[in-house]
Amino acid sequence: MLSLTAITLFFALLLMGTPVATALGLGSALALWWFDMPLAVVAQRIVNALDSTSLLAVPMFILAAALFSATGLTAQLFDFIRMIIGRIRGGLGHVTVLTHLVFSGVSGAALADIGALGRIQIDMMRGQGYNDRFSAGICMAAATLGPIFPPSIPLVIFAMAAEISPVKVLIAGIIPSLIIAAFLMGMVAWVARRAGLPRDTLRVSRAEFVRKAWFAMPALLAPVVLIGGILIGWFGETEAAAVTVVYAIAAGVFFYRALTWRGFVDALRETVRSTAGVMFIVGAAALFAWVLTIDQVPTRAAGLLLGLSNDPWVLLVIVNLLLLVVGMILETIAAILILTPIIVPALASAGVDPVHLSIVVVLNLMIGLLTPPVGMSLYMVSSVAGMPVEKVISAAVPWIVCLLLSLAAVTFWPAASTWLPSLILN
Repeated sequence: MLSLTAITLFFALLLMGTPVATALGLGSALALWWFDMPLAVVAQRIVNALDSTSLLAVPMFILAAALFSATGLTAQLFDFIRMIIGRIRGGLGHVTVLTHLVFSGVSGAALADIGALGRIQIDMMRGQGYNDRFSAGICMAAATLGPIFPPSIPLVIFAMAAEISPVKVLIAGIIPSLIIAAFLMGMVAWVARRAGLPRDTLRVSRAEFVRKAWFAMPALLAPVVLIGGILIGWFGETEAAAVTVVYAIAAGVFFYRALTWRGFVDALRETVRSTAGVMFIVGAAALFAWVLTIDQVPTRAAGLLLGLSNDPWVLLVIVNLLLLVVGMILETIAAILILTPIIVPALASAGVDPVHLSIVVVLNLMIGLLTPPVGMSLYMVSSVAGMPVEKVISAAVPWIVCLLLSLAAVTFWPAASTWLPSLILN
């Protein structure tokens, strides 16, 4: 009855317009109070959830992305990739995908990618005659690469909740992110031929190309330094985050000479705001998950799943459908912390590798960012592009189909997620 009360209060608070994280925490606290349980446990569970070494990586990855944005590195990166492939038909669509892929190597979050790159990309495409539906759609879809390609904040949190190696999970995201990028670029090519999208008008001399390549080099090397260090074993996920911050400061001060003290302070403020939001969600969702655990909801749910089927493929399909629905109504981190203890034991018993499952779960929830009513990417792009939310939602539909095809490929090809971690770490 405790868990049923907490769930009922959660949905009641949501219907009243309460933010998801507040509804999770307040609903759980009220349920504990109603059943005469000591309220000191609320603070205890929240503190225990945040007392994690892996979570130290989250604010540092956020700070690194803010520092790179403050130095203008994102614009340098966009211009360089544009010079290479912008001249093909629909070139700015391909540039958008590749820019998000490279920038995700320092941001680790979809909304951070949209905030840093969205306005640049959409304004550029508008200037060359692309329609707003295409521009908004590819910007949202490409942003899903951020939480898949390392470093990934959602993958780190999944690893913490599932009690598996964060390094192994981060490495697992490399090949799936390339698969997703390939699907997105294939979609861009198809739309370009069908709709006659324009070619880029940019022309540069050899000297200009060399100059832009030189200025883009720190952006291109950032993922190499980060991922290379993890693959070689020089550092784990927390150390990697710290190295990325140091790299961003060094590039901004000594290479670009664009990182001012004011810019550094602004990046710190943005980091504090974003980290506070993430940690509030983590603490509230952890409390809610603990309330469910008291009533053995994860154990019962795992038994229910295994009662439906012992076939891992059938269970993966069921979990995919469940997560696609959950992604429409729950914030990503909250969904991970609540559902991971439920689905991981059941699917692991059926033979599904938790590392493979981590990519499936996060990609599902990233698709949820493009679906109403909670899809944050929709509202972010609406703000950046100055488009009505209804128009942004319609623009997302074809790209959701493309991402679902990517999800099917990642789901039914486990080696895409498990081969590289096994090769490197074993």
